[in-house]
Amino acid sequence: MSATPQKNRASRRVLAAAAGLATVGALVAAMPADAQDHGQGHGHNKPASTVDVQLLSFNDLHGNLEPPAGSAGTVTETQADGTTKAIPAGGVEYLASSLRTARKGHPYSITAAGGDMVGASPLLSGLFHDEPTIEALNKINLDVTAVGNHEFDEGAVELARLQNGGCHPVEGCYEKGKKFKGADFPYLAANVTNEKTGKPILKPYTVWKKNGIKIGFIGVTLEGTPNIVTANGVKGLKFHDEVETINKYAKELDRQGVKSIVALIHEGGEPASTSYNYDCDSSGAGDGISGPIVDIAKGITPKVDALVTGHTHQAYVCNVPDPAGNPRMVTSAASFGKLYTDTTLTYDLRTKDIVRTSVKSASASNPKSVNHIVSRDQPKASDMTALIARWNVLAAPIANKPQGYITADINGRGSTAPEKPLGDLIADAQLEGLAPADKGGAVVAFMNPGGIRADLVYKATGSEGDGVVTYGESFTVQPFTNMMNVVDLTGAQLVTALQQQVSGSNEASPKILQISKGLTYTLDMTKTGAARVVTDTVKLNGAAIDPAKTYRVAMNEFLAGGGDGFAALGQGTNKLVGPSDLDVFNAYLAAHSTAAAPLAPPATDRITVIQ
Repeated sequence: MSATPQKNRASRRVLAAAAGLATVGALVAAMPADAQDHGQGHGHNKPASTVDVQLLSFNDLHGNLEPPAGSAGTVTETQADGTTKAIPAGGVEYLASSLRTARKGHPYSITAAGGDMVGASPLLSGLFHDEPTIEALNKINLDVTAVGNHEFDEGAVELARLQNGGCHPVEGCYEKGKKFKGADFPYLAANVTNEKTGKPILKPYTVWKKNGIKIGFIGVTLEGTPNIVTANGVKGLKFHDEVETINKYAKELDRQGVKSIVALIHEGGEPASTSYNYDCDSSGAGDGISGPIVDIAKGITPKVDALVTGHTHQAYVCNVPDPAGNPRMVTSAASFGKLYTDTTLTYDLRTKDIVRTSVKSASASNPKSVNHIVSRDQPKASDMTALIARWNVLAAPIANKPQGYITADINGRGSTAPEKPLGDLIADAQLEGLAPADKGGAVVAFMNPGGIRADLVYKATGSEGDGVVTYGESFTVQPFTNMMNVVDLTGAQLVTALQQQVSGSNEASPKILQISKGLTYTLDMTKTGAARVVTDTVKLNGAAIDPAKTYRVAMNEFLAGGGDGFAALGQGTNKLVGPSDLDVFNAYLAAHSTAAAPLAPPATDRITVIQ
């Protein structure tokens, strides 16, 4: 495992959970002689009144140990002339180097994360139930993270194993003579409780300590996690309001004398620009940030000094006022380890609190924060290179097997259009695989856009050659291996499902289902709610959908359970369970492409969008 034993790591720092929670580490270090004076000493050797604490943070790594391919592995940067540039970024070899470089010269440095460290991971991590990613995060010296919704993909028992260690209950230990040690850092799940006991399933908070400086961290995931995770993943769990939970534990920490508090929240927002260097505090029309995190931030007690967020995979550094009207930093570092956030928390040694002012400048004592690109033109961290190579040896026999051939990139995650080329391809694969009478008799297929985790990239990622789709690449696109379902839905339910894409819980941020060939309709985004779906345009193979007729509909088990706000899809009857979505996808690639006749990206002509 680690070149540095994990027990030794724990001795380098303190992450002590208060109020009866277990101590997870201890750190002893001398107070630096050059502790910042901030205007108090004036050369007379008076003790410093404040100390700057560095907070490095990132979110939504999703087990991306190797640099993400295609558009998933770039960040957008706005240039001085207003144009934008896509810059390759990410990969733990570079993330580790970036964080280690950033820590130099900072005697007080904490590294925290905003959830979804694992889950929906590429094959290199996902094949081994994300043990490689936990090992990498241990080596990176992650101090603490919140749970995200994807930490629940395999349920609370598996999450506890990632925290506490032990070999997988079904597949056992992956490396001979090595037992999985678990995470050195605490996973925080303040708002996730056991339905029977009412107690948090993991620690709600932890306290970082060094030389009398104490900073509390409270971690929560979004309250709506059950709506975006399979039912088995959240069975027996209750998810609580983010604001109420954070305020409850902030009060508890305050009573214990912990006045400096950071909230790690796996929920986020949408900045007005997708450029990582966008000034979120711009005052122009339409500028700033929107989305759930805004109301959450405005409701969290002023006792909390900064919010590290995630989930939306966006990059932002914004000031959102707390309930007292004072500015407070809210940050997010995109996804897949492509960015990290560097925040300065100025700790007042007398009040034991973080100094917050209304001025955002290099000379101010306000928490200052900036996102940095994890560039690929820096030296790689050799221990991460070795870790990746070691796990790749185990994964290679499966990962490198060719599944199909393509003529060009087929964009899924990297497409911003409602209808994505890869979405069409996946839906067509599901329809073809489940159309035979003995396989379910499907006449239409739906794919949830969030289940498409990457693009199919033409350029070779290894030695397979350009245009070859390997098992590892197809797994990265659909890493959940959800079982396919075929159910009966009426035409009315089918239309209602289309309306639920753009109404109810999905109205503010539409989730456009990817649809199989033969289904067509018009989406009018100039309207609101369910009216955005022009019902008389909904047709299957040119014929209008009959509200009273029964249709056999294929979809993965997540959608068939009503996930992502699609309650109508959860009303299906006469369910037939088929093969996994990944098996169906790979079978389609094999049937429709050869090295001599590769598959071209499908035309996206099924949904007519009026903007």
